[in-house]
Amino acid sequence: MDLQMPEMDGYTASSEIRKLEDTKLKQIPIIALTASALLDTSAKVEQAGMNEYLTKPFVPNDLYKTIAKYYKKF
Repeated sequence: MDLQMPEMDGYTASSEIRKLEDTKLKQIPIIALTASALLDTSAKVEQAGMNEYLTKPFVPNDLYKTIAKYYKKF
């Protein structure tokens, strides 16, 4: 999930996903991608219901490992 999107930011989109009635979709892992390294980003990501976040530019292997971690659980 990109946190900076034109129509709806990633925080709002993630919060809306977490409100869905479909249990499977409601629990889908959400990994945020952001250029922001601010201290409050982590708290905002957690509050929006996202599982984790990576800062851009990200290391492709780090993204792969994060996706793999949640793929096995989902």
